Amino acid sequence: MRVAVVGAGSIGAVIGARLAASGHEVVLFARGAHLAAIRRDGLTLVDHVGAGSGVFRLPASDDPSQFDVQDLVVIGLKAHAIGAMLPRLATLVGPHTTVVPAINGLPWWYFHREGSALAGTALHTLDPGGTMFTALDPAHILGCVVHIAAEVRAPGEVHYTGGKRLILGEPDRSMSPRLEAVANALDAAGFSTERSPDIRLAVWIKLLGNLSFNPVAALTGYLMNQIVTDEDVLGVIRAMMLEGMAVSAHYGYPMPMTPDQRIDLARQLGAAKISMLQDLEQRRPLELAAIVGAVIELADMAGIPVPTIRHVHGLTLGRARALGVA
Repeated sequence: MRVAVVGAGSIGAVIGARLAASGHEVVLFARGAHLAAIRRDGLTLVDHVGAGSGVFRLPASDDPSQFDVQDLVVIGLKAHAIGAMLPRLATLVGPHTTVVPAINGLPWWYFHREGSALAGTALHTLDPGGTMFTALDPAHILGCVVHIAAEVRAPGEVHYTGGKRLILGEPDRSMSPRLEAVANALDAAGFSTERSPDIRLAVWIKLLGNLSFNPVAALTGYLMNQIVTDEDVLGVIRAMMLEGMAVSAHYGYPMPMTPDQRIDLARQLGAAKISMLQDLEQRRPLELAAIVGAVIELADMAGIPVPTIRHVHGLTLGRARALGVA
């Protein structure tokens, strides 16, 4: 396949490098010092999970218009950067291009072909201008939930630190040929890819962890293994998860696990540095809107109280503002 990775930071770089190693034609989109280093020295992947370490000399740019139509476009951008980028993907997306947003939080496409009275709804938190469905026809989208961990430790150098699990699913819940094709490619690249008959359930299961662990990591500076062994902090995590579970249940997704079972899933990441803490340390804007704000918006729409989520959200916003990254 011809593959474009838009946002070749941590997760995007790992997916791009692994696909390139398995024989696909991959181009990377990045910016700043990271892009300069990739162009000069190649993308260095340090693989702590398998045997995939190496230097990948791949075409790299900050301008999608330099490349033609791709078979697969993987979006690895932070959620708040996607809206501005979507119109720029026009040259990459043809009639048969599959777009996989490998992103954190509630995705902007969540209500596309969702099947309820809310089908087609654009949440203000995720798409304040209401333009994202226009900028990219959502028919191209194949949903994705990422359960791998990685971080950029120096420009052009990405460390793949944990997990192999990727979950793919169609917004309309079908088991389509393109779902199988992309899943097969990712399997061959060394990932453990699940074909989900209902990707929104997978979105919620991960989101319950993200909406609690991410802001708590940003506030405490803890790695994942420190969060899951601090009972004082876990009390806050459990309260946030219970509130999030009430929201997910209202929208048709009662959780098939308890907060402690969800915490046990997070233990598998070991000493991973969670993305929001990485962003805070690098003085980058935080993904609070997609990870926490969207859940608050859904709670408000349903009249569900989420006081702990609101308090932690407010504190994390304050921390980000104090550092000039809100």
